[in-house]
Amino acid sequence: MFYSKRDLQFQLFEVLDSESLTKYEYFQDHNRESFDMVLEAAEGIATKMMLPLLTEMDRKEPQLVDGKIRIHEGMKPIIKKMGEDGWVNAAFRYDEGGQQLPTTILNAAGFIFQAANYSSSIFSFMSGGSANLIRTFGSQELIDRFTPDMYSGKWQGTMALTEPDAGSSLSDISTSAEPTETEGVYKIKGQKIYISAGDHDACENIVHLMLAKIKGGPIGAKGISLFVVPQKRPENGELIDNDVITAGIFHKMGYKGAPIAHLSIGSNDGALGYLVGEPHKGLSYMFQLMNEARISVGLNATAIGTAAYHTSLAYAKERPQGRKISEKDPTMPQTTIINHADVKRMLLFQKSVVEGSLALLLYCSKLSDLIHVEEGETKERASLLLDLLTPIAKSYPSEMCCLSTSAAVQVLGGAGYTTDFTVEQYYREARIHPIHEGTTGIHGLDLLGRKITIHNGKAAQIFFEEVSKTMAKASENEDLQPFVENLQKTLGKAQQATGYLLGLAGKGETEKFLADATLYLEMFGIITIAWQWLNQGMVAKEKLNDAHEADQNFYQGKLATMRYFYEYELVKVDSLVKRLQSTDSVTIEMQSDWF
Repeated sequence: MFYSKRDLQFQLFEVLDSESLTKYEYFQDHNRESFDMVLEAAEGIATKMMLPLLTEMDRKEPQLVDGKIRIHEGMKPIIKKMGEDGWVNAAFRYDEGGQQLPTTILNAAGFIFQAANYSSSIFSFMSGGSANLIRTFGSQELIDRFTPDMYSGKWQGTMALTEPDAGSSLSDISTSAEPTETEGVYKIKGQKIYISAGDHDACENIVHLMLAKIKGGPIGAKGISLFVVPQKRPENGELIDNDVITAGIFHKMGYKGAPIAHLSIGSNDGALGYLVGEPHKGLSYMFQLMNEARISVGLNATAIGTAAYHTSLAYAKERPQGRKISEKDPTMPQTTIINHADVKRMLLFQKSVVEGSLALLLYCSKLSDLIHVEEGETKERASLLLDLLTPIAKSYPSEMCCLSTSAAVQVLGGAGYTTDFTVEQYYREARIHPIHEGTTGIHGLDLLGRKITIHNGKAAQIFFEEVSKTMAKASENEDLQPFVENLQKTLGKAQQATGYLLGLAGKGETEKFLADATLYLEMFGIITIAWQWLNQGMVAKEKLNDAHEADQNFYQGKLATMRYFYEYELVKVDSLVKRLQSTDSVTIEMQSDWF
């Protein structure tokens, strides 16, 4: 199997108590039965339609033919099915054709799709994110004109940010927008690169949510506006070419089934864009989609890591090689490799990373749901905490699943390096995620340079309060006390390092303050996952005694994995803290000519 249904149920309903969301009016028509039906439907699509195409989509990657990107034929029925079954707008209101499904459950379903076949999973969810921007900030005219066909799967939605000379520096984009005689309609001209699903033949139209600068507007990021720029514009019931040309396609090391396009917009002076919301507020609007996408990137990485883990686990249980260290008789049959301590170490590493990451991402999803339905202080706390956790939820799974998929390859040995097994594909597909939606370095700067200090450090204070609540509750169980003490001690060291770095900022030594922001993000990520493992460990310990045999094995596995994380991963914080408080500024002092 490509994921553990038992673990997903444990995370959703035993640890997070997702069913409690149904007490809110917005979700009141749902219950545990309807949630289970959604997840079963997701598994059906994933197993029957997506998983069978996993290897084929990797080996038959999209091609640019006569100005159009051709993708795998199997994507057409998948996109159609996702539209017909309402996955694109499942979280939206009933009056919009949605199901008012909690994001927590929708993301859990997305995790199943992504674990089955990451490339095939992105098309519909990208359309959902793009449509959400239009419905949130766009006029009713734009909503009526574009979103119904995006929901149905007839049209594809994208996010068009990156440019050849701007990259992650969005303030430097050069795509321009010039007003026409029609209010809200602009002539768009420029280029965009690395646009996921930016062109393909499985939908009749592509709708780009595009950043551009209105001529004469403010300089830099303050001058960015957001536009709907369709590949074909709908007019009088027809689709008319909108001068959005696919200039090229990028061929990638992984994630090959989904096309990544290079777009040329307005080269014949005929591209029209429709302003979303107010002028010059495009970046703030786009951040809504980007923050949602960052959670999705972490979930994508976790799903790929999960599939790799279960592949290597199945192999380790079947592959005979060698004998136990204590067994000296060469005539005895070989043991399966799962009985070797070093193989168990690699499997525990994978399990600790993917199940710890999934816990964090589902926790963030529930915070998103609470923000939607709560009010007052509860809503504010959830919002601040989600804002703080977003760079961690994106970056920790992205970075660590590169390592966990590598461990999966290692478990298979030479077989893992061949195309006979899917772990080599998972290894390649995992690597995009530390780059997608902001590199790890950018998220380190965001966490340390902004999230820790914003609102006078209130978000960080809430984080420490939530971790303290978990530790206080876990302390009630004597067997968990060593883990509580370990986490508390490590948390103290991290707070000390944070104080030291903020002291540098206070003295105006900004470059030193932020030089190791990526390491600070790594430290914070490890502590956050340790917190999530303590949450899981509490539930597993509580339920272990009354569980039947199969569940006893499951809960024992949870407790052993928590032990592994605290013994092997949490200890890494010590060296990170030491580095963060060091006075040696070698990365600043190193000269470019010395390389």
